[in-house]
Amino acid sequence: MADPVKKKMLKEEIITYAYLILYIALSSGQIFFNKWVLSSKEINFPYPLGLTLLHMVFSSVLCFLLTKVFKILKVEEGMTLEIYTTSVIPIGAMFAMTLWLGNTAYLYISVAFAQMLKAIMPVAVFILGVAAGLEVMSCRMLLIMSVISFGVLVASYGEINISWIGVVYQMGGVVGESLRLIFMEILVKRKGLKLNPISIMYYVSPCSALCLFIPWIFLEKPKMDAHGMWNLHPVVLTLNSICTFALNLSVFLVISHTSALTIRVAGVVKDWVVVLVSALLFADTKLTVINLFGYGIAIAGVAAYNNHKLKREAIRNISDDSQAALTIPMATSSNLNR
Repeated sequence: MADPVKKKMLKEEIITYAYLILYIALSSGQIFFNKWVLSSKEINFPYPLGLTLLHMVFSSVLCFLLTKVFKILKVEEGMTLEIYTTSVIPIGAMFAMTLWLGNTAYLYISVAFAQMLKAIMPVAVFILGVAAGLEVMSCRMLLIMSVISFGVLVASYGEINISWIGVVYQMGGVVGESLRLIFMEILVKRKGLKLNPISIMYYVSPCSALCLFIPWIFLEKPKMDAHGMWNLHPVVLTLNSICTFALNLSVFLVISHTSALTIRVAGVVKDWVVVLVSALLFADTKLTVINLFGYGIAIAGVAAYNNHKLKREAIRNISDDSQAALTIPMATSSNLNR
């Protein structure tokens, strides 16, 4: 009996690690792919807004085909017009802002430095969470946020070819992502709606596409018309969009087999992979000892933040289980009376 159980556990572990490796590979590869498409002379497509819009349109169409036409995946129920207008639209707008500004930053700063700046994300999320009443300020969290901020400052100080325009774009993307996470938490906690990543993509992608389409008409479409940029490498751009969708699917697979916290930890590993590999792939990436030292401090702070969130989630789960145990007998009684 023990051997089949061990084999099953071993199989589950192998599948879980395979999904984690797939996520890290796709996430890292997508960053490199976007950088190459946007800044390489071979592709010559310096339109981050247009590229992001293409991703969202492709995702919207593919989600519709998979859920409504072929019915391979299922969209969870519970969405209402009130929830869509008050939660999904802000999430879609912030998601569009995050991708647009984050991709634009690649035109000015290296991939490695962009990843180092992203380490400040927990600080932005925590500050906005406190302002929204979702987080509580404490000495422990203040120390963790200080460590992360100090690490990012040291990493920035060690950057050789720093572009403040690129820094502003990247930090704007960080703020957008932080607001998106806050709206997501409000959607779950206050609205009581829990959606899997596929359902989120189904609802959010069209909204994000619309939010990107409007500024694209005024900011990038005239440039594309002037330079005749409409017939550029359709195969490459399609593959780039497919990779983006595959990355979102890998997030779904990892979360379904592990937890949301696991993918945050995997994200830390991915960031280190991106920082180190980008130094080998791109000529504009030159890492210094100060860079790596500061980034190491920031990542240590991020690890402490994830550990703190893990403990809070564990306490919350225990509390939820206790409440469920109290309500189960009552539910059983009502069922028997029927």
